Amino acid sequence: MPVPTYDGLFNPLLRAMRELGGSASVSEQEDKVVQLLGLSDEEAAEVHRGNRTKLGYRLAWARNYLKRAGLLDNSARGVWALTAKGKAADNVDPKAINRLVKSLDAETRTSAAERENKDESPPELRWEDEALETIKQISPKAFETLCQRLLRESGFIQVEVTGRSGDGGIDGRGVVRVGGVLSFHVIFQCKRYKDTVSSSVIRDFRGAMVGRADKGLLITTGTFTRDARAEAQRDGAPPLDLIDGEELAQKLRELRLGIEVTTRVIEDVRVKEEWFNTL
Repeated sequence: MPVPTYDGLFNPLLRAMRELGGSASVSEQEDKVVQLLGLSDEEAAEVHRGNRTKLGYRLAWARNYLKRAGLLDNSARGVWALTAKGKAADNVDPKAINRLVKSLDAETRTSAAERENKDESPPELRWEDEALETIKQISPKAFETLCQRLLRESGFIQVEVTGRSGDGGIDGRGVVRVGGVLSFHVIFQCKRYKDTVSSSVIRDFRGAMVGRADKGLLITTGTFTRDARAEAQRDGAPPLDLIDGEELAQKLRELRLGIEVTTRVIEDVRVKEEWFNTL
């Protein structure tokens, strides 16, 4: 089936949030909605623009509308949760949600459908897309260096980029310490993809990891298919950690690596007529 429109995703998204326990990350929402709608990997991975899939793009708008309608809320850490109103709503009328949001948005009065026709990205994703498009223009070696720096800034030690051909796709290795007591040897792979990473890539990377490290980490500018995420956590196999493009951009922002965050102070200037009247 084709990916529903943003308002056609209101109820599937609310159902997904309920089945996920009332809170979920964006990737968890997408995986659950794919499952609920019975979308194929090809349908779920269909690209809308840049690094965003059509499903991810429309779910972003659905979250935006449901948040403004008071059904969803999100934290600074990127976790979304049902509000009390959202928990009480089994189903919502998409037309009623659209009317409510449009009434709240009197200044612009631009519907999500109109913006989609203009092929604009939702406000919450604009800077992430710009960051990922910039990263995709750098050389493969520069991307490996970026991943090395990111891991060091995240607390890894002894991080080195190997990148040797015929090394099973391993681009580097490092050590992460937990609580200053336990150490885990990690190998990582950096994939500067525009599209999705399939489950076969996960299997190949795991094969190269076994017997050489405690953990494996795969970083990409693209996205992972549902099967790839399932393969990474398959029972009976060494688990792999995955960082997709959106998570990479957020981590770079958190660490201030190539992402500048400026807080603007707006002056409110008011003429005090009563002061002049006292002269």
